Amino acid sequence: MTERSVIERLARHLAADAPEQWPERVEAAASILAIMKDSDAAMRAVGDQGVWERMIDAALRERWTVPQSAAEPGALGGADEEGDMRLSPDAISHDRADWVHIRKGQEDYR
Repeated sequence: MTERSVIERLARHLAADAPEQWPERVEAAASILAIMKDSDAAMRAVGDQGVWERMIDAALRERWTVPQSAAEPGALGGADEEGDMRLSPDAISHDRADWVHIRKGQEDYR
């Protein structure tokens, strides 16, 4: 058996009640990973925040290499972590994980 990416393993876990439908859970898995990118105090106390963020970014990029649900014909990509805004694979830039990179210090509060 080949090694599965963390996003695929998470999607398969989320689809435990219907294993054949795991591709439909890829977006939920990506949302969970995006939330996990912001570590909590206990995580920061034992690890390097920058390394953790880069690891989560790498895992999020893998979402584009695993099969995804064809529930919406012609719809590629996914949604922001809240599920409110649909995103195509190239919605922001050629870095498909770009939408999870914004930090409070980088936001423009005009």
